[in-house]
Amino acid sequence: MKEKRAVIVGAGLVGSLWAILLAKRGYEIDLYERRSDMRQHGYSGGRSINLAMSRRGWTALERAGIRPVIEPHALPMKGRMIHSPEGDLAFQPYGKEGQAIYSVSRGGLNLELLKVAGSYPNVRLHFDQICRKVDVDSNTLTFEHEPSGERHTIQAPLIFGTDGAFSAVRNSLMKIPRFDYSQQYLTHAYKELSIPPAAGGGFLMDKNALHIWPRHQFMLIALPNADGSFTCTLFLAFEGDPSFAQLQTDRDVEAFFERYFPDALSLMPTLLDDFNGNPTSSLVTVRCHPWQYDGRILLLGDAAHAIVPFYGQGMNAGFEDCTILDDLATEYGEDWDSVFTAFNRARVKDGNAIADLALRNFIEMRDLVADPMFLLRKKIAAHLHEKHGEAFLPSYSMVSFSDTPYSVALQAADDQDRLLDQILQIEGISERWERPEVDELYEKWKNSRR
Repeated sequence: MKEKRAVIVGAGLVGSLWAILLAKRGYEIDLYERRSDMRQHGYSGGRSINLAMSRRGWTALERAGIRPVIEPHALPMKGRMIHSPEGDLAFQPYGKEGQAIYSVSRGGLNLELLKVAGSYPNVRLHFDQICRKVDVDSNTLTFEHEPSGERHTIQAPLIFGTDGAFSAVRNSLMKIPRFDYSQQYLTHAYKELSIPPAAGGGFLMDKNALHIWPRHQFMLIALPNADGSFTCTLFLAFEGDPSFAQLQTDRDVEAFFERYFPDALSLMPTLLDDFNGNPTSSLVTVRCHPWQYDGRILLLGDAAHAIVPFYGQGMNAGFEDCTILDDLATEYGEDWDSVFTAFNRARVKDGNAIADLALRNFIEMRDLVADPMFLLRKKIAAHLHEKHGEAFLPSYSMVSFSDTPYSVALQAADDQDRLLDQILQIEGISERWERPEVDELYEKWKNSRR
């Protein structure tokens, strides 16, 4: 390709990161965003679930050169802190000593990425621009400037759709024969709430944990922020008993929290303002194939594989899209037809796999983390990992603390579940799991996978 030009639609986390990596390659880039410029107007909150940065995300930020800027503001979460209805606490570590996922502000990270992208002379940023049409035959896009209504078109050899779960770029590709697409909504919604810093600064709860109030069919979570506050998210069904539909008055909301989250309620002086002021938002999984068209148009991040947030991998998966694509660009000498083909062949199955893992983890977080048999299962898995090392790496560690492809981690989760199901059938296993029968079952399992 002689012309090193590209249009990126969507200046969120993935679009801003990809603009930086592409700018480093010397490409002229027009980066379009529907929202106003947050560098001037700030980040509009109210619909946020804090990011849980893990290894895949850090790898991407390192490549973009901004890890040193983000790291001081990232708070390590070494495990889950489970809050019982009675107010009892139980800590469940995520991995080995020293391993953690990191709570990061979505707005803060997006702002830093935009600042870096905008610092490149070969990146032009366009805000308040709605993508109205993508002509896939001519690689021409039509944008509308939202405040004025003025429209203009732009053509480029490469188009990258990083415009989220309801992508305009993907919508244009859906008109092409043999383009597969599906979306699946949860019956649950989410609402952002908050816990303020302690008086005089500091944290009102353990700052090094992801806090979960599991209540079987629904839950509350809280992730720490650098200023001492916690961003909380209530996940609850749209309809039914209990549900958002039942929380119509301030008294309904207060009674619901008094019944199910009394210890959290005591820390939430702005509960009613947050509940009434922030939207009730839906949760969707998007799958599609192919992610590319004719070596000229490519979907990345949520535009290709929007997932529910329960594994904390949405941003990490989107960032990993960028690093894998960057590696392929080097491998194929920026022959984008070959790059897009290889990326699509390797990555779609991983996008589907992390979608499945995220849906499973919703059940784990809201229900199983308080179940004694589930906790026993986790203890046995940790014991096997400690004894056999990388030969038995728990699937959570594969996802959060390694670069193992998501599809491999999903298969490992299924394989490990079969072994653990057998181990839990051993009589008296809850009293002692360091016994010969466990080792025998492990050896049979290991040999069956060769």
